[in-house]
Amino acid sequence: MKRTLPILIVIFLVSCRAGKQTSPTPSTPSPLPEITVKKDSVYLVTQMRDTLSSLEEEVDISLARLIPDTVTIAAVGDIMMGTNFPNTSYLPKDTGRYLWNGVRNILQEVDIAFGNLEGTILNEGGEQKECNNPKLCYLFRSPEYLAENFRESGFDLMSLANNHANDFGKEGRLNTQRVMDSLGIGHAGSVDQPFIIKKIGHLKVGFCAFAPNRGTMSIHQPEKMKATIQHLDSLSDIVIASFHAGAEGAKNQHVTRKREFYYGEDRGNVYEMAHQMIDNGADVVLGHGPHVVRAIEVYNKKIIAYSLGNFLTYGRFNLRGPAGEAPLLEIKTTADGNFLKGQIHAFRQSYSLGPRNDMKLSAIKSIQRLSLEDFPNNQITIDDLGRITYFEN
Repeated sequence: MKRTLPILIVIFLVSCRAGKQTSPTPSTPSPLPEITVKKDSVYLVTQMRDTLSSLEEEVDISLARLIPDTVTIAAVGDIMMGTNFPNTSYLPKDTGRYLWNGVRNILQEVDIAFGNLEGTILNEGGEQKECNNPKLCYLFRSPEYLAENFRESGFDLMSLANNHANDFGKEGRLNTQRVMDSLGIGHAGSVDQPFIIKKIGHLKVGFCAFAPNRGTMSIHQPEKMKATIQHLDSLSDIVIASFHAGAEGAKNQHVTRKREFYYGEDRGNVYEMAHQMIDNGADVVLGHGPHVVRAIEVYNKKIIAYSLGNFLTYGRFNLRGPAGEAPLLEIKTTADGNFLKGQIHAFRQSYSLGPRNDMKLSAIKSIQRLSLEDFPNNQITIDDLGRITYFEN
């Protein structure tokens, strides 16, 4: 959260009250009033109570004016800033800070910034995940120094639930979580930390994430998913739920409303899953996993992004055509999570640089088209500049 409540207002109000008291003059003191101690005590207690009540009311009103009644959230898809496996040629130059130059200003300005960390944060070692074809073994192990870019760029929440979370075994998984903790970034989705409730500004934000992969909170355990979200809903102001699901690639951009499979792996029915998440208390549902964008839908006043695609990936990723589209979804909700409006920012990736402004607005056009085709009765419209308008508003 980039905003904090100015607690000094309370001190200011108390000081103002204190300033209104008058000090006695050094002249001859007036005679004491002829009242009993009992009456004087009652009068003093009553006066103090009235003064405190008035002060509390002023503070409550002042703080209420300062606490915003809307929340701005930025959400992006898959992030992998470089890997030292199988060798260091897949790492960016220096600290990799330049990769974020085109998007940092947006992420830093919102109330809550979210992304999906594709891979692990680990300098060396770890137990390598077995691959069916070692020559095509894509394992992601990012050095710890790259992770500082998450904090510097403004991220608040990070999903650790995806098919690369266990690339380097439990050591890689736990070290990734340790690094996220050291950066002050809330994370969820691992079997080691399924969910988190994080204070971000004036809000208690509940966050959970799910995937169909080993070491993560499974999308194939609906009862556990339901219990997790309901638990967060009972304790939080707003609940953000994330899933890494759906078949991959340009041929799988549509929300089929059926169970999806990819190379034999059950990737879930994302339509059914997203709706169940909201029915159980989620306010914002953010999908990723297919490496391409999918539709956006509003259901029961809550927004669902079925896939935000890739966002910032360096090396070892296919970025041709739709896979290179890198949207940044910015949404505004009420303080209790009801969708108000949104904006899709269109970026595009290259193999050597981070996301850069896409003058062709490809990500916007793709999400606009897919949303119309997959949800013709959608309660939102997306214009040619990426502005999302909710009919109810």
